Amino acid sequence: MSISNKMFAVSRKMLSVNSMQQNSRFFSVASRLQSSASQLFTQEQLRQKEMVGRIEKIEIRYIGTPKDTTLVMNRGLSTPHDCAKHIGEKYCRFSALALLDNNTAWDMRRPLEEPCTLQLLNFTSADPHLVNKAFWRTCSFLLGSVLHKSFKDEAGLFLHSFPKPNVKTGSFVHDIALSKNGWKPTSQELRALSIEMIKLSQQDLPIERLDVTSEVAQQMFSDNPYKREQIPSISSQNNGLITVYRVGDHVDISKGTMVSSTGLVGKCTIAAIHEVPKSSADKLSLYRVQGVALPIGLNLNHFAYGILEDRAKKLNPAKLPNEPYEEVAAEQVA
Repeated sequence: MSISNKMFAVSRKMLSVNSMQQNSRFFSVASRLQSSASQLFTQEQLRQKEMVGRIEKIEIRYIGTPKDTTLVMNRGLSTPHDCAKHIGEKYCRFSALALLDNNTAWDMRRPLEEPCTLQLLNFTSADPHLVNKAFWRTCSFLLGSVLHKSFKDEAGLFLHSFPKPNVKTGSFVHDIALSKNGWKPTSQELRALSIEMIKLSQQDLPIERLDVTSEVAQQMFSDNPYKREQIPSISSQNNGLITVYRVGDHVDISKGTMVSSTGLVGKCTIAAIHEVPKSSADKLSLYRVQGVALPIGLNLNHFAYGILEDRAKKLNPAKLPNEPYEEVAAEQVA
């Protein structure tokens, strides 16, 4: 049996069974680790809500269609997504990102702390730069979730990091470590990963953000030596805090911002996996996983999308994961 078949849990046969069977049969260890981090996320999220104390009201001035309006919301509890509920159902469904005071990108499910103006951004906004970056970053994050669930235990998978998004490179990226070297995925395996990304999108799961202390982050990622090594450097640049995101049971580190839910991801292809040349310090083999995706509702013909897929196969030029972390912290953790 090839190295690839030994390591890779996703197959056509596996795709025919339901997700519960997949988790119990193939992903038991990974699921337990993810569940532990998710439980810590929930506990810290509840603790922070309890710390809000007496609820104070703040005015949020919404600017946009169908009309400008002022909303009275709860400081430290209400989010742009909550504001969107007062405006209309389609704004909840299709708003990807919020813009506060015309200059600060804000996650849709991140609590609002001060009175501000609020704009809701989607993929048809006049200036899509902020939304595009958040979308690309989100795809990298979701790819980590799919990868974490798609390898058997003997693969020795660790999620390393994903670089800050650069749409011009033509691909989103997630860097991983495996216990085996020389793995060359087949076209069927890449297609299986693509299918898992699409299935995750179809679940339309919310994407949540939380700022935690470095001590809590160390507990969340106690099983991952790469994350543990990165946490001190990240916290030193962020007032001792680590920003983490959660989708389903999957938790990872990211500076953000990200779009509001997995349902905003449309067509998606995992295009290539490149082995990263080893350095003398590398104990495991490093791989760069790359993909391309379109937002929901944006359609391209087969020929045009094929051009994007071909471009996404080329090695993404972002800083490699085995470069010295302190020197490229901004590039390594998006």
